Amino acid sequence: MHPWIFSGAVDKVTDNPKIGETVKVLDSKGNFLAHAAYSPNSQIRARVWSFCESEKIDKNFLAQRLKICLENRRAMGFEPSETNAFRFVNAENDFLPGCIIDYYAGYLSVQLLSAGWEIFREILVECLTEIFPDCKGTIERSDSAVRAKEGLEAQIKILAGSVPKEAIIIEENGLKILVDLHNGQKTGYYLDQRNARKRIGELAKNKRVLNCFCYTGGFGLFAAKGGAKSVRQVDASASVLELAKQNAELNNFSSIEYAQSDVFTYLRKCRDKGETFDLLILDPPKFAESVSQVEKAAKGYKDINLLAIKLLAPGGMLATFSCSGHISPELFQKIVADAAVDAKRPVQILENFRQAPDHPVLSSFPEGMYLKGLLAVPFP
Repeated sequence: MHPWIFSGAVDKVTDNPKIGETVKVLDSKGNFLAHAAYSPNSQIRARVWSFCESEKIDKNFLAQRLKICLENRRAMGFEPSETNAFRFVNAENDFLPGCIIDYYAGYLSVQLLSAGWEIFREILVECLTEIFPDCKGTIERSDSAVRAKEGLEAQIKILAGSVPKEAIIIEENGLKILVDLHNGQKTGYYLDQRNARKRIGELAKNKRVLNCFCYTGGFGLFAAKGGAKSVRQVDASASVLELAKQNAELNNFSSIEYAQSDVFTYLRKCRDKGETFDLLILDPPKFAESVSQVEKAAKGYKDINLLAIKLLAPGGMLATFSCSGHISPELFQKIVADAAVDAKRPVQILENFRQAPDHPVLSSFPEGMYLKGLLAVPFP
């Protein structure tokens, strides 16, 4: 069953529950459907904790759910004593709606994006302390715009221990990566692209690589590790490019180039100069925050993929991604196909990408499959 109860499906609310309070959801005949966290300000009026009527939503409930999350990660090969960074809790997909927790080299970074956690925040911290007794510090990074839809203010604060202001170092597939837990995007880093970054490293040997929307340089670093002929990192933010440069120095890569620019503008400049690349990576931020933005987002994705396809050298490869949950994999493939037609360079899709396995998807929650990507080459 789907974990969201939308406002249009609610006939009436009784007993005047407070924001975040756990309520019972009943059908029109009064039969129990679920225990859920109430959110009067959101179109998602309630987020399901449990479909079991006898289950009590308390500290024991949360502790058990968190233990299951850890057991599942261990089964995937993610073990805190062996793995330096991984997603520990993936919100609705782990039956903990609106809660994201990432583990970074002994620190926890938490996002609480729904109203229910306003009541359970302290209990969550207690549970995390018990599950991760060696945790150095836990930071809350609830600074997403999603909280405004729940009627909640954005906040960043230390929940337990201490978290250094300077970036910490994680390890990923043989590389060292700096992660800014206080100011970095999302919880600090994009762990969901772990497998795709590794694959780019495998494909990069002797290639001229352009990494767009590079953030702190992950794809470019793996391209350099894989023996790329050249690597150029492009991002509009000076601060993330500085961290990208530090990451390169940390891993002894001295030949990476950097360009601070709007990516759309930069690709047009490359086109006008007649530049081409053997491997081009497009990993933009979310273009569609809501269903109402899908049409505009689709145009943006088409424009940028059109530019990228034109910049591919003969035999070149395009690794293109969308992290917009409202853009389905089918729609994204159609967008890329349309871009290829307009570029007059039909492309073949060699591989599909998705989020790393520590970001599981609940079968009844297709929205959980938010990250999709394609590896495409122009047809000769």
